[in-house]
Amino acid sequence: MERLLREAGADSRRLRHALTLLCDGQWWRLAGLVRETATSRRTIEALLRELPLERSGDAFRVPLARTPAYQDLFAVAPPPEDPVAHLLPHYSDALDRLSALIAGAPRARHVLDHVAATPETVLRRALLLGARFWLPGARLLCVGDHDLTSLAVKLVHPETEVTVADIDERILAYIDDQELGVRTRWADLRLGLPASARGHDLALTDPPYTPEGVGLFVARAVEGLKDDGRVLLAYGAGERMPMLAFKVQQALADLNLAYEAIYPDFNRYFGAEAIGSAADLYILRPTSKTRPAVTSRLSRQATAIYTQGPQAIENAHKGISAPERGISDFEPDLLVGEWPKELTQPRVKVSTWLAKPYAAAPGRVAVALPPGLEAALPRLLLATRASHVRVLGADLPPLPGVLSAVYTTSAGEDTLDAVRLPQPGDTAARVLRRILDNGHAKLANTWREALIAAAREQGTTLTKNDARALIREAAPWSEELTPLEAPLHRLSSLPEAVATTVTSLTTTFP
Repeated sequence: MERLLREAGADSRRLRHALTLLCDGQWWRLAGLVRETATSRRTIEALLRELPLERSGDAFRVPLARTPAYQDLFAVAPPPEDPVAHLLPHYSDALDRLSALIAGAPRARHVLDHVAATPETVLRRALLLGARFWLPGARLLCVGDHDLTSLAVKLVHPETEVTVADIDERILAYIDDQELGVRTRWADLRLGLPASARGHDLALTDPPYTPEGVGLFVARAVEGLKDDGRVLLAYGAGERMPMLAFKVQQALADLNLAYEAIYPDFNRYFGAEAIGSAADLYILRPTSKTRPAVTSRLSRQATAIYTQGPQAIENAHKGISAPERGISDFEPDLLVGEWPKELTQPRVKVSTWLAKPYAAAPGRVAVALPPGLEAALPRLLLATRASHVRVLGADLPPLPGVLSAVYTTSAGEDTLDAVRLPQPGDTAARVLRRILDNGHAKLANTWREALIAAAREQGTTLTKNDARALIREAAPWSEELTPLEAPLHRLSSLPEAVATTVTSLTTTFP
């Protein structure tokens, strides 16, 4: 034991903390001891091998009779002070609610590097935001929110305007189901940040813990800020990974951010035992040199940012070889994505395709969809009015039913053909189609103009304010966002909501 502590040197404090806990008579399990001490599983296991433990199932402790032998090795002071621990007893109801919300949340997806934070952690994040910043009327952007920090903030600071941008449709639907007033936006941050997710005072992110992932999520967080905003970043590497921590901090340094604070081991997790089930909380402030650095960083963005799955950094996608492209019988007018250089058609990046309407009006579009970006498929189809779109990619997911209002589809091996339908004759179907045909436009604005046109066809006068009121009643979530930004559960609710507003044209405005 003393040899282990001697070799750890000044960093033996974390081992002494674990020893103190093991000798206080409580039973511990490995995951709990890792999380409580914010020490990696390997380090804790090395300590346990040195101790005479008694066991009860998978729990263990040092027998009370043996603890006097270790008293001179104990950590005599508590760990670094938690800046908001004194506030927790005042928010027991919020903690109970968050515990239930996190327990009922969608399961973690390993390909997105999900690891759930504890309910205490997300509550303490909300409390720290309120302790350090003035939140009444402030706007907070959660850049990814598998941890449900957005809900914690709305429970504790309901006057704060909170927006979540996330790739996981399940998380977006779950957050909306809680009806706490959080705005949700679909976003694959590798492809861009929604236009409606900008202009915030604060941004918070708990990204994939790779240099590429941290660099991307923080860059997008900065994109979502006003000039004098702040980014709160959760990141941890563990005491055995100083070189990884250095690479991540180098990625942050490349963005020319100032470090206002770092709270050690502030975040605790269910899992991530390789890093001690813990992460620090950084508060970062953009400087006058940050935005140019962000622009430069995003211009070089690669899609591989995770530690697992098809978009893990060690499995960086190399592109599909020319024979597999499947367009020899298609003759596209435009190529979207990465294509062999020998193809002569005009081409555009996937991120550009989603960010703004293409200047020309191609009739036939071929899209190369790399593994790991499948969630973007519905948006890639909504981003154009082409008569025929062919998508090439492995394991293409099924399309949401709402897209059947726009396309008839057929699938082959690693291909999807989407052929645009003619304009419908039914009024509600025509309004819906107009919305979906304008993927880059604000959804509520297109809907409003389509309703006014439909009323005019029926010989009814409908003002803009009347149309807005109908839309707000049928779909209060529809303000400010585009169809490309809308979560799929919102898009799927559109046909019914549109039909309600069209019916109101004859019942409310005869």
